Amino acid sequence: MAHNGKDAQEDIPEPQRPPSPPIYTTFATRQIHPPNFSAFKPRDYRYHSQQAMTHVAWSCDGKRLAAVGIDKVTRIWVPEKGMEQKNAAVFSGAHSDDVDYISWNPTHPELFCTSSQKDRRIVFWDARQSRHTQQCSLKVSPVQTNYSPDGRALLYTSAGHQLFFLTLGKEGDETKESWHPSPKDAVIASTAVFNHVGDGIVLTHHTEHTLRVIDYPSLVLRESSAAHVGGCVAVALDPRGRYLASGGHDSIVNIFDLTEWISIRTITSCENSINAISFSHDGEYLAIANAGTYIDLCATETGLPLHRVPAIASAPTVTWHPSKYAIAYCGQTPKREGGPLPVAVVSLFGMLE
Repeated sequence: MAHNGKDAQEDIPEPQRPPSPPIYTTFATRQIHPPNFSAFKPRDYRYHSQQAMTHVAWSCDGKRLAAVGIDKVTRIWVPEKGMEQKNAAVFSGAHSDDVDYISWNPTHPELFCTSSQKDRRIVFWDARQSRHTQQCSLKVSPVQTNYSPDGRALLYTSAGHQLFFLTLGKEGDETKESWHPSPKDAVIASTAVFNHVGDGIVLTHHTEHTLRVIDYPSLVLRESSAAHVGGCVAVALDPRGRYLASGGHDSIVNIFDLTEWISIRTITSCENSINAISFSHDGEYLAIANAGTYIDLCATETGLPLHRVPAIASAPTVTWHPSKYAIAYCGQTPKREGGPLPVAVVSLFGMLE
């Protein structure tokens, strides 16, 4: 949410109860007090597989959590009812190989798509029915997908670090709308995400130190900002539209002011390459996943670390719940000589009640 005036910090008398992390951010109209993150413990759910869970995502209403990665199926839980294997709704029959990414439609809590690098498909689903609604075969291996805010365009980046699009509409004598490949030329990118309006896309490349912003649908370059040494690999947009966070191989997270397109804050709490970053629903907090076995939670307005969440595996992704102070992440336990076999893991941390 936009606000006037300069952000500031002020001292608050210590409360007469167990202290929460000592970061108090005062805005023109309200005071933000962090949840007591240290009071929560990670809840780890193990699924016997020698493959990793590679991606987790919340539905837009936050009622469902989906995970993919360990086989040809998608598992969806309602966390309030339990996260055990038996509680998962399983969606299968559309992919011929491992599913490794999932995106929920931002306009409908039942619609989602899955992708597989190995079978080169993006598949569209409705959670109210077991069979997929559409299957799109591609000429490249899709790595990540991201819907436009109106849910009518889908971008995907490939294993060859190129950006492509699918659009929803009618062609020829079709009576129903369906997804079609866009004729737009490919754009170089490792990751990509639509802005909140849908008229721009933020791009990163795993070997470039800059992040780029292009107009959509023209794909004309709008901004190019220096971000990281050794490659920029992750971005996230503040729900309030004020900031963009980027993460790189250099273990640094930069926070950019979207009005000036300059880095105003740097987070250096991580000791490993950044894998993924996510803003909380109110934009106040960042969750940072990295190559280490922990998730860092930091304050957006100060960049200061608030809490380190221990993880039993390095997380390739992390995502905040769309309306609660809770995160989901996933991975695979490390392989140790003479130790137990690796298992896939989905983890939750925070206030889900």
